[in-house]
Amino acid sequence: GERALRVTQRSGLLGWGRRGLGIGAFIFGRCSAGEPVGLGHPESCPEPTFFSVSLWPLRDYAPWPSPPIRTPASDHTMVSEEKMSLRKRLSKPSENIEENEDKKNPIKESLELPHNGQIDMKQLIAKKIKLTAEAEELKPYFMKEVGNHFDNFVTNLIEKSTSLDNGGCAVTTFSVLEGEKNHRVKDLRAPPEQGKIFIVRRSLLDELFEVDHIRTIYHMFIALLILFILSTLAVDYIDEGRLVLEFNVMMYAFGKFNIAIWIWWAMFLSTLSIPYLLFQHWARRYIKSSYPRIHTIMHGLIFMVFQIGVLGFGPAYLMIIYKLPPASRCIVIMEQIRFIMKAHSFVRENVPRVLTATKEKSDTVPVPTVNQYMYFLFAPTLIYRDSYPRTPTIRWGYVAMQFAQVFGCLFYVYYIFERLCAPLFRNIRQEPFSARVLVLCIFNSILPGALFLFLVFFAFLHCWLNAFAEMLRFGDRMFYKDWWNSTSYANYYRTWNVVVHDWLYYYAYKDFLWLFTKKFKSAAMLAVFAVSAVVHEYAMALILSFFYPVLFVLFMFFGMAFNFIVNDSRKRPIWNVMMWTSLFAGHGVLLCLYSQEWYARQHCPLQNTRGM
Repeated sequence: GERALRVTQRSGLLGWGRRGLGIGAFIFGRCSAGEPVGLGHPESCPEPTFFSVSLWPLRDYAPWPSPPIRTPASDHTMVSEEKMSLRKRLSKPSENIEENEDKKNPIKESLELPHNGQIDMKQLIAKKIKLTAEAEELKPYFMKEVGNHFDNFVTNLIEKSTSLDNGGCAVTTFSVLEGEKNHRVKDLRAPPEQGKIFIVRRSLLDELFEVDHIRTIYHMFIALLILFILSTLAVDYIDEGRLVLEFNVMMYAFGKFNIAIWIWWAMFLSTLSIPYLLFQHWARRYIKSSYPRIHTIMHGLIFMVFQIGVLGFGPAYLMIIYKLPPASRCIVIMEQIRFIMKAHSFVRENVPRVLTATKEKSDTVPVPTVNQYMYFLFAPTLIYRDSYPRTPTIRWGYVAMQFAQVFGCLFYVYYIFERLCAPLFRNIRQEPFSARVLVLCIFNSILPGALFLFLVFFAFLHCWLNAFAEMLRFGDRMFYKDWWNSTSYANYYRTWNVVVHDWLYYYAYKDFLWLFTKKFKSAAMLAVFAVSAVVHEYAMALILSFFYPVLFVLFMFFGMAFNFIVNDSRKRPIWNVMMWTSLFAGHGVLLCLYSQEWYARQHCPLQNTRGM
């Protein structure tokens, strides 16, 4: 009789054929009419169906070349005899294995239908349990094999794309190592004179959200937001006897928004005109100038005055004069820093081109067009190029979704502050300050601080930048990497904000390295940390209207120390736990101390001082 259930215990889960990796998993059976049916389509067969599980290599469908498989002789430390025997079993055709299994395991025939037409459910359940145990045993080996081969495929793909971007010069593992084996190219970064290479790629979260397990985490945050809203409404109804749908804190934070918009327009128009016209004037007269060095120094000094005076002190002075609230100040400060970095990148990338054209005695002066410069000012990158990889169309539904998520994150921050922060700091002013109060405040601030970290990352680095990238058809969406998997602070700094990190690497670290020579890499890294810490503290001081260098101390001292101590050599999972623990604790300290100082200045102002 036909079997009720048949499982190939040692089927070929993974196989490397003529064209690479093949993974197949087909579950099928036959209904009473004899027609094959697939798992997940029970409607095709109304009667009870017993499926057969068969997994075999799909040798003709893998699109990438097959990397060499390690053997115990070549890599006995990584592959044990048990795994090699498993791999040999997995590489056999499933038909032969089924025949051997039928010969070795005659017990399977006991699952056939008895003469009375009934099924022994106990044996069926026992077989299902055995099958599940065997599948769970094979699962980690299968996933590890797939992960290793996929890593090899991605690495080869990156090397090929890098070689194409380098003008066809093949930069591969074997050409660089020149015969050395069992090593990899550690850094596939483009040469310093070439700079960052832009390619069309999606943001990491866009890819991860296609996985149901990851998208469920996103749904959890939405559910938490709904609970915060319901909690706020319930408390207001109990205390006030009515639903209070007022957003006083948010309205205060974004007050005088029209003044912030006017300041932004002034910064944008000045950045659009002055650096471009200044560079154009310098480039076209540099070749004809009798004193090119003096000509260059004069234009450089004018550019520095513009950067420091117009874009630096100008917006800061207007914010203080008009007494903008914190959120409006934050918008102006972030845009001020962005325009300064973009103007520097534009000059820094184009000046060497003019100098090279002069040495080559070229008849044309490489001056970008106004459209190219304006596109760069809005593009979500701080590295100037005349052109970027572009996507074919604009998905306006995607743009609307990203902006909707940004506004959702703003309301998320508001409700977190209302439910977790405001009650905590309002009660602190009623108690005398002590070490107990400080410690409790820090630990109570860790949860909202961690939520603020996630929301700022998601709202700005993912939603906001992707919205502008989609509207501009900007192809390279790698604004961040998998910083959450970092086991070292060095890797966290590189992957948290790729947009800013690229600017610091090419225009700060590389220039400092040229200034200090390559022997003083630590000095160059220290200089970059100092610049970053000063800019962060400058932004925080102007946003909050007082100077309280907590962020500078944490960033400059603890952050720099962790960068050298917890370096890339730390690969064990425990270091990822340590990284997250210190990250949460640091954000708790920042939220606690800055909030305490804010409330202290609001309710206990200092005498004989002039605030900002």
